Amino acid sequence: MSDSYLSMAEESIAVLQTVRNSSNIWTAATSYYICYYSLYSLMMKLGIKCEIHSCSLEFMKRHLSEFYSPQDIEVINKAGKARTDLQYYVDRPVDARTIELVSRYCKIFFIKTKDIISRVNEEQIKRIREELQKIIQKGARNGRA
Repeated sequence: MSDSYLSMAEESIAVLQTVRNSSNIWTAATSYYICYYSLYSLMMKLGIKCEIHSCSLEFMKRHLSEFYSPQDIEVINKAGKARTDLQYYVDRPVDARTIELVSRYCKIFFIKTKDIISRVNEEQIKRIREELQKIIQKGARNGRA
């Protein structure tokens, strides 16, 4: 599954070149999905499944900070907001600089994530999964799971 999501991200990089000349909506959406598919590929490598984008981004922020910088987290969040605003809230303007930033940064994010996937070891995977399991168990005890 991890390889499949990496392939989807790579395919989206190729698509990005063609949509850049069409509209901001498709540039923002494609850029976001390059980042998201990359992130989800890593999550699959870790054995973490999450179908809610905002939860995946929160997982990244809380549990993958040893791999991703605050800038990485900020940019993927900006990309997600730009995509949502352009696709679902046409009255919300999105700054052209934001779209340019995320369309440039998504390739960096993809390459960085491929590198993380190649370097992550079993000890790191086990630690991340144990951290997440503790949170799940605590939520269950508090009636939130």
